Amino acid sequence: MDLLGVLPLDELSHGLANLSMFPYFDMAHYIISVMALREQPGALEVSRVSPLACWFSSMLFCFGGAVLSAVMLAEPVVAPLSNSTSVLLASVVWYLVFYCPMDLVYCCAALLPLRLVLSGMKEVTRTWKVLGGVTQAHGKYKDSLLVMIAIGWAKGAGGGLISNFEQLVRGVWKPETNELLKMSYPTKITLIGAVLFALQQTHYLPVQKHHLMLIYTVFTVVNKSRMMLTGSSASPFAAVESAIYKTLFTGCSPYAALTGEVNKAFIDNGTGSTPTSTSATKESDKNGTAGNHTPVKGQSGSHKAKEESENTEETSCKKTD
Repeated sequence: MDLLGVLPLDELSHGLANLSMFPYFDMAHYIISVMALREQPGALEVSRVSPLACWFSSMLFCFGGAVLSAVMLAEPVVAPLSNSTSVLLASVVWYLVFYCPMDLVYCCAALLPLRLVLSGMKEVTRTWKVLGGVTQAHGKYKDSLLVMIAIGWAKGAGGGLISNFEQLVRGVWKPETNELLKMSYPTKITLIGAVLFALQQTHYLPVQKHHLMLIYTVFTVVNKSRMMLTGSSASPFAAVESAIYKTLFTGCSPYAALTGEVNKAFIDNGTGSTPTSTSATKESDKNGTAGNHTPVKGQSGSHKAKEESENTEETSCKKTD
């Protein structure tokens, strides 16, 4: 029995599934994406030096998921830009965020209450992007669960997955920021959503589509709001990730014994060289003490020279007398 069908949330899930993203939710997505670009180190300087490079980076932030999924599906890369209305809306948002007089748009959108609402609306669009990618891949590869997950993930988190290419547009090369090396929270939650929607699409997950959309959307919006209000960037899946990592990927290495023998040999060599270093230290101590006597000899010589000069002065005085 479907639990959500019994609860009074069925109408809400249907209403959410029939909700239109254009123009309000898409505009919120564009605003948050362009603001994220502006807050990148050096992005504001690039906007003053090369507005064209800044605009292109903004379009990659706004339509990166559609571009990456098009590449993976061997479709025209410029197809996401064929919707002139969306591109025009994103361009207007880009101009207002970067070049608005007195920086009014960015300052207003950066206020916590408004940014909280815009971020929640952006998370709603994430659900539609992931579901759209999974559905698009299911239409071409009906029996390939991996392809559906990959396309849904790419369409929902493409802006982060192609961040290295976007950085190259701004003249920045940071390969260590690759999302596959250290995934951020949006990339992780998008991957989880792609897995869930792909399982539901292939009937491995016995949940209706609109119910899964409601559950996933509520979770992402609530968790994103919690992270913004508390100022925490910790993933809610950190404990599960740590347990899986320690269980599956930190087992004993088959070369542990050999590594131990090599380390033991290095330790033995280090202890064997201890007497030599000790003797060298002793020799340096002797040299140091010998060097300390040298100033004393110099001092005695100076005293003798002083006495001789005094004697000569006395004799000269006697001769003058």
